[in-house]
Amino acid sequence: ATPSKMSFGGIGRWMFKKMMKAKNVSSLPELRQMALDLGVKMYGCQMSMEVMEIPRETLIDQVTDSVGVGFFIEQAQESNFTMFI
Repeated sequence: ATPSKMSFGGIGRWMFKKMMKAKNVSSLPELRQMALDLGVKMYGCQMSMEVMEIPRETLIDQVTDSVGVGFFIEQAQESNFTMFI
């Protein structure tokens, strides 16, 4: 996947990786895999994708669908834990 248009010309991604390494935090791919191993479901925000013109093809494969707020709230009510990022 390519970086989003909001990545501050690529420096945001570089700076975040550097800060994580300095704090001895697992990489984003490692954290993502840990979450998936625990059964986490990843959805894209349909409205945000439309507003920011983010095509589905640019999302990571683990994002199974882009959904609206109604679907997300319904899923969140049935979940033990929900994160909205």
